[in-house]
Formats: sequence, structure tokens, C-alpha cells
Amino acid sequence: MDFKMPERVQDSHKGTFGRVLNVSGSDYMMGAAYLSSLSALTVGCGYVFLCTSERVIDAVAAQSQNVVFCPLSDLENQVNSADVLLIGCGLSTSEQAASIFERTMNSVGDIPVVIDADGLNILAQHQDIKLPKKLILTPHPKEASRLLGVDVQTILSDMEHWAKEISRKFSCVTVLKSHRTVVCSKNLEIYVNNTGCSALAKAGSGDVLAGIIAGLLAQKCEEYYAAELGVYLHGLCGDIAKNDLTEYGVLASDQIRFIPYAIKSLL
Repeated sequence: MDFKMPERVQDSHKGTFGRVLNVSGSDYMMGAAYLSSLSALTVGCGYVFLCTSERVIDAVAAQSQNVVFCPLSDLENQVNSADVLLIGCGLSTSEQAASIFERTMNSVGDIPVVIDADGLNILAQHQDIKLPKKLILTPHPKEASRLLGVDVQTILSDMEHWAKEISRKFSCVTVLKSHRTVVCSKNLEIYVNNTGCSALAKAGSGDVLAGIIAGLLAQKCEEYYAAELGVYLHGLCGDIAKNDLTEYGVLASDQIRFIPYAIKSLL
């Protein structure tokens, strides 16, 4: 498939390229909030607002001056002004996290939503929560098994089938992650990605991918295309990074550093 990046008009400002609201992070998983926020910005969106606890805000602010921060007390207002919602990276599955997830789902309107990581685990436990119409779920096989009530080996035995089952059940675009990630549209079209290598098998890689997809959505990519392109670019980051760092030495933060090189290959 021939991928193209969203157009960059020259008569533009930061609002032109969209505003991602990232509801992510918790006391023991602060890095997920950082990685998902920075990857969305690096792929080209104009703003990332990170809505999280004060402790996570302090930790991420110490690492980057590129993110805008907002407290959880302002969550509903932030949802109303966002172009894209990303939720779940390092959120935890505590009662407080489940409450944050439900509050967010109840507030979100007709904007694209990416649910990743602990957002998926919360959804698996609370499947009666009303979900938005423009939805991307990004499970790995274990998260998929929780969503569907099917064991992991069964998921692994036929990834395309189970990606379709998730899309069917939740009326969503599904990104079922593995060394050959399967993307399934709401209409059950399938794309199997062919980029990536073992360099991506590191903690935080999923957070980077979720941020990339959210950043592409903010630039007005349609949901299925954003998922396909995001998975392709993320895999390409690993392929390019391994040439400098080897497949052993690529960290999730390195993947972000190589996003511009992956994009350059498409321009």
C-alpha cells in the first residue's frame, strides 16, 4: 500500500494541525504519559494537552516543555475542546482510573477516540460503558483476550479473525498488535503490516504507537487510515533505529526520535 502523510498547508498555525487530549499516566506509570504525548506531537499534531494527576504532570514537565498540562478536575471541559481523545496509556486499573475512564466516555462527543493499554483493561471489566462512534482500539493479544473472553493462544492462532471479532463487537477500528500487526476497519477490511522488528519489543512501544495514531487523527486522517499509517510508521521507526542502535538497544524514547526519519521516507 502506498501511504501518504496528511498535507501540511503553509498558511497555518498550531490549531490547524489539531488538539489531542491525552488522558494517561498514573503514579507508577508516568513514562506512558510522556511517550504517548511526545509521539503525537512528533508525528505532526499542533497541541497535546495531558490531563492527569499532579504527580504525573510534575514528572512529565521535568522531561519536556512541549506538552500542555491540565488537572483531572478540568477533564470535562478539556474533552469538549479536543479534536482527538487518547486514553489509557499507563492509566492503571484502579477504582479511580475506572472512574476517570467512565467520566471521559460520558463526556466525549463526536470526535475520534483511541483507547489503549489500561483503557482496554477497564473496558474489558465494564463493557456496558457507552462508547463513541469514531473509535480505535489498540490491544495486544492478552488485552484482546480480556475484551473477547478468549484465551491468548486462541487469539494468536488467527489474528485476522479475532481482529474482526473485536471490530464487530465494539463497532471500531481494531489494531491487534504483534510482530505483524493486523488492522481491521469497522467494515471488516484487513491490513497486515509488514514493517517493524524485534527492536520494538520494549516497554513503552505501545504508548508510542497510540500517540502516533492520535497525532494523525488530529491532522484529519480518517480512523482506519490513521491506524494503518500509524502502524506502518511505527514499524518503520524500529527498522530505521536498529541501523544505528541495533535491535537490542532501541528504547521507546528512541522510537520517537526516529519518527521524522520514517515520515521522510514517505515525502
